[in-house]
Amino acid sequence: MAKAIRFHKTGGPEVLQLDDIEVGDPGEGQAKIRHTAIGLNFIDTYHRSGLYPLPLPSGVGSEGAGVVEAIGKGVTQVKVGDRVAYAGGPPGAYSEQRLYPADRLVKVPKGISDEQAAAMMLKGLTVQYLIRRVYRVQKGETVLFHAAAGGVGLIACQWLKALGATVIGTVGSDAKANVAREHGCDHTIVYTRENFAERVKEITGGRKVPVVFDSVGKDTFTGSLDCLQPRGLLAVFGNGSGPATGVDISTMA
Repeated sequence: MAKAIRFHKTGGPEVLQLDDIEVGDPGEGQAKIRHTAIGLNFIDTYHRSGLYPLPLPSGVGSEGAGVVEAIGKGVTQVKVGDRVAYAGGPPGAYSEQRLYPADRLVKVPKGISDEQAAAMMLKGLTVQYLIRRVYRVQKGETVLFHAAAGGVGLIACQWLKALGATVIGTVGSDAKANVAREHGCDHTIVYTRENFAERVKEITGGRKVPVVFDSVGKDTFTGSLDCLQPRGLLAVFGNGSGPATGVDISTMA
């Protein structure tokens, strides 16, 4: 038996409980992993609260790192003893052991600790699809990234800076503003005391930005639209303040 954090009904943190689970042997295409570190993500709270529904009872946690203890039939990607990490897939990282699709595991290279691997994969993949696929940011462009001092934001600021973009980031405090600037954010806006849409307009000389990356949701949705150039793109990839609701499509005009 292994220990795992699970929830049998949706709600606040109090619905999480420590269960004994039977992990079993890996089936075809699976690997059995003993976790050495797991990543914590805001999406975990969406699963727990029911904002993103899951069949119950459910495990929780979307990324982790550990050691392969056994492999199932047909697995060639990894072998017993390999250090591996993963992001996404079936929730269940909050556990001592678990079964996981072997073709979604990544071998952890030397020089990367288990803690680093578990903490950055989902955030890094999120940044990759946002700035290279959803909107392919080009050198010289100015972009707005909300929650610039968060896990995703800190990776994004560094990556965007390396691409030659100018980064405007919103943060919740002066301390977070310092952290964001240390990681490549050119302009920080403390949204708790500044109107971020007005500040974006000031920073860009009225031109505004071609793209806004928004993981906050409800509290920033309308303001984010006000930051966009004509035919600009608002990429909403989270609901930190709750989902945006009651959107009037005529607002897009």
